[in-house]
Amino acid sequence: MIIRIESKLDKKTHRYFLEIYYPADTEAPFITSVPRYETPAAAEQDVLAILAATASTAGS
Repeated sequence: MIIRIESKLDKKTHRYFLEIYYPADTEAPFITSVPRYETPAAAEQDVLAILAATASTAGS
């Protein structure tokens, strides 16, 4: 499974949100988060933490 994750700036709130694309080469996002992140790095760290937590509980 290959996904593409992009952080985007919401011009209305001046916060970042995430778009997750699956499959990676599709044009429309599969999931879009709410604009709650102050920086693109914060958004990307959050999605990595979510994926890591999900992966660690999937084997249980």
